[in-house]
Order: sequence, then C-alpha cells, then structure tokens
Amino acid sequence: MASDGTKTTEGAIGGRLGEALSERVRVAMLDAFAQGAAPEVEAAVHAANAGGQLIKPTSDARFGDYQVNAILPLAKLLKGNPRALAQRFVEVFDSRGMCLAPEIAGPGFVNLRLDPSWLAAELGRAATDARLGVAPVAQPQRVIVDFSSPNVAKRMHVGHLRSTVIGDALVRTLKFLGHAVVGDNHIGDWGTQFGILLWAWKRGHDEAALNADPIGELERLYKEGTAAMKADVEIANACRAELAKLQAGDAENKALWERFVAVSRAEAERVYARLEVTFDSWHGESFYNDRLPGLVEELRAKGVATESEGAICIFLDEPGLPTTPFIIRKSDGAFLYATTDLATVEYRRETLHAERLVYVVDVRQSDHFRQLFATCKKIGWDADFVHVGFGMMLGADGRPFKTRDGGVVRLDQLLDEAEERILPVVREKWPEATEAAQRLIASKVGAGAVKYADLAQNLATDYKFDWDKLLAADGNTGPYLQYALVRCLSIFREAENRLGLVFAPDGTALLLGTDEEKALALELARFGDTLDRMGAQLLPHILCEYLFALARLFSAFYAKCPILASNIDAATRHSRLTLTHLVWRTLETGLSCLNIPRVTRM
Repeated sequence: MASDGTKTTEGAIGGRLGEALSERVRVAMLDAFAQGAAPEVEAAVHAANAGGQLIKPTSDARFGDYQVNAILPLAKLLKGNPRALAQRFVEVFDSRGMCLAPEIAGPGFVNLRLDPSWLAAELGRAATDARLGVAPVAQPQRVIVDFSSPNVAKRMHVGHLRSTVIGDALVRTLKFLGHAVVGDNHIGDWGTQFGILLWAWKRGHDEAALNADPIGELERLYKEGTAAMKADVEIANACRAELAKLQAGDAENKALWERFVAVSRAEAERVYARLEVTFDSWHGESFYNDRLPGLVEELRAKGVATESEGAICIFLDEPGLPTTPFIIRKSDGAFLYATTDLATVEYRRETLHAERLVYVVDVRQSDHFRQLFATCKKIGWDADFVHVGFGMMLGADGRPFKTRDGGVVRLDQLLDEAEERILPVVREKWPEATEAAQRLIASKVGAGAVKYADLAQNLATDYKFDWDKLLAADGNTGPYLQYALVRCLSIFREAENRLGLVFAPDGTALLLGTDEEKALALELARFGDTLDRMGAQLLPHILCEYLFALARLFSAFYAKCPILASNIDAATRHSRLTLTHLVWRTLETGLSCLNIPRVTRM
C-alpha cells in the first residue's frame, strides 16, 4: 500500500498502452512477414518498432484508436501487394484481448480499435494504483541534469527562467519514470569577475548597504569595478592581481570570495523557493578547479590535446563543428569554460557514474556543446550527451524581454507582477479569505502561469511573453489546468457534503457508455506513453499538450455526463467518479512532474 492508502499494483501493460500494443503488432509482423524472408525485413520491423513507427494514434475516432502504418514500407521490401500483406497481418495478429477485430482500410492500412471492456478493466485497476498503473522503466539510467546555473554576485533575471523551469521539469519527470537523477546547479562561482569584485570591494564597499541589500551592493561594486577596469589599464592589472591571489589561495581573498558566494546563494535560494525549485547538488565551477591542471596534462600525454601558439588546444575534424579549436588552456596559463566543462564530465562519469548527461542551456551555446561532446568522444568518454537548447523569451514587440527603461527584468520582479495581476481576481472570488490566504493563492497561480507558459513552448524557438495569454482562464495555460484540477476536487467535496459519499476507487471495471467517457478513458490510458516520450525526447511541451487535451476532454465529459445527479444509478455514478478520480490524479501527477503549483480552490 502507498502512504495514502492506495494499492501499488502494476497494471497489465505497465501503464504504457502504445508500447504494449506496438509490441503485439511487432510480434504479428514478424510472424506474417519475416519467416523465410530477407534479413532486412526483420531488421525493418525492429527499426520501425524502436522508432515508434509501427503504430500511430488515429486523428479521427471513426477510423479506430490506432493505425498500423508500417505495412506499406514493408511491401516495397517484400515486393507484394500492400492490401494482401495487410490481410496476412490481420490473420496472425493477436492483441491478447486489447483490441476488437482489426479492420483493413485503404491501400494497406490496418485500423485498431481498443476493446472497451479491456480498457474499462485496465483503468479500473489503474485507479487504485499509487502510480496510476505506470510502472518504473525497466532499465533505469543514472542521469545528471545540469540546469539554471546563475552567476555569483548577480541577481537572477528572466534569462534564468527557462533553464530553471525546463531543467526542473526534466528532473522531476525522469525521477518519476524511475531513473536515478541528479539535478545539478553548476553556478558561475569562479573566474575573472572575482578579481574585479575583490578590487572594488577593497577600494570601498558600503557595509550598511551590504546588510540592507547584500546582492544589490555586490552588483554595484561589480559594475563600478568593470567600468574602472575598462577605463584604466593599471586598474585592470590590479584586478588581475587580485584574481591571481585568490587562485593562489590567499586567505583574505578566499574569505571574501566565500562571503560573495554565500550572499549570492542566499539570494538565489530565495527566488528558487518562490519557484519551488530545489537541486540535488550545487557544484559550481570552483568545485572542479583543482582538477584542471592535471586534466590538461593528461590530455596532452594522451595526444588528445596539442600546443598551438602557446595555447593548449583540441582539434576536431568532425563535419558540422566550428573550425576553431577547443582551447583548454590559454597561452598565459589561464583555464577556460571548456576546461571546467571537461573536468565536470570527468567527475560526473567517474564519481557519479553518469550514463546520460543533460545540459539545459540556451541555443546560443550550441556550438560549444557540439565541441564539448565531440571532445569527450575523442577522449573515449562514453555517455549519452544531450544539449537541451531553448530559444529566448521575447517581449510583445518581438525583441528581448526588457523593462520599460530597457533594463533586464529581474526574476523576482516577474513573479511579483504575476502575483499582483492575479490578486484582484482572487479577492473577487474569495472576499472572505485573509489577505495572506489570498496572496498565497495568487502567488501559486501566478508562478504556475509563468512557468507553464514557458514549458508549453516548443523549446527550439523563441516565444513572446504575453501576460493576457498566460494568465487566461481558458486555453493551454497554467490557470486552466489548475482550474481543471480544482473542478475535480469540487466534485468530490460536493459528493461528500450533499450525498454523504466519501469516494474511493475499488478496482472495478468502468462503464464506458458514452462517446465522452470512451474518449476520456482512452486519453487517460495514454499517460504512461506520454511520460516516456517526454523522458526520451526531453521536451516538456509534450506533457503540457497531453494535460491540456485531457482537461478539455474532461470538460466535455463533465458537460454531457451527469455525475451526482439523482437520476443516475449507483454503478454509473461510481464509474464516473472513478473517471474523475483518474483525471484528478493524472493532472496532479503531470503538474507535479512539471512543478506547476497545485491549488485546492480558485
């Protein structure tokens, strides 16, 4: 039993409808076409299955629930009539109770319709399961997700939003799927900026200002130091000297650096708390500093890195890579981001035993990561390296999102504005609530709206930030999904208050008598496949689109299928309450994977 009393039994298909059906199709195709055929036929079937191409959900329910569309490509290899081949497939296909009799359509398509009684029983079982019938993956991986990564001595701004919420959603989803995941905040806590900050601090910091607004004072010092360094060569040399002292272990400079890092982390954690984002580790650039000299020498000794014009470089000749070498030590002996990134990979592989390394960084860094991954391959470091690149957040004018005076929008200010925009609506709907309670709801709805608007976008493209759209109560928005969740809960409250019925699913099969019930049930059964797709492709909008579609189908079901009306029988009511329960828990699980705040009232 789970802690909430629900049973933890695994469903007959492990919660993966499409995967189970695809496997049955694969077996039938091998039986029908691979016996005595050329080896490439069997290979083509396996490849189509691995690529998710054997079956596809239909776009029109009139043609069934899934379509087998891999027979046409196989007809070319078999040199046969596609429709005749489809007939051979149908004769051997055994869905093991999942489907009604298959139907051949067109030139060789096969339409599959799930058996409503099978689906009803499957969902009845899933309703009693703590994981909604979605079993953990059979082969879990050790995954590191590198995300957020703000710089020390600077406030977090809107440029940090995307990496933070995308990375957080990936960590949560992969953990739910059963992978061993470490979410790492690789903060920028080492490098040239500290020489500037140290020089400016010693020249004249304001202790009172530091106590009142610590990160604000560090930002002021950094700006003044940067301006002074650019204007005066001697000051630039003095900044470099302060950095050199820090790197050499000078006690005073190290103590100041530790203070800067502590102030910056406290400020960042304040913003992370508002976003409800946490990390498994905070290993910044400084964590790997001691590894850099030895790593460079090791790569030179192996012949991976060579000297060029005084610098130590790695030359890569793979097509599509930048023509510039991957420099890991400058001619003056200084190390670079590339060096630290290689040391980070080395640590994650050797110490954390990472099998999959995911970097959530904007697309402008794509060339760097292509070079980094190619370098790791050249060294011989085997792992699944993935750069989850994303576009920029733009203002309504299509330009980078800025304040009215052209400054960078701070992340905490963005969350403040979201809360203030939604607060009047909360006050109108809940006038009897305390100010604190109203603000709590507004903060959850506002933060959820901002995060969901980001996650719902296709990552590869820029997107326009639009307050009216993201706070809308309808459409593919955070508030719409939060409201769908609240609507489910209100049905259970009403059942208890009006009918004295405290509902709990009991595992019995559902009654799927209407088109709305059938459509909702089918979508619920696709939840596990959706999570798998997101986990494989690392695209949060896949889950967003699914949850939005589920919420819309629930709305149609709610409008057409009475749940608590006095004129429906007990069995129908129980079935519809079970469907509502499944929707509620699926929305809650999906929103939890995306880390969208759940609310009980709106």
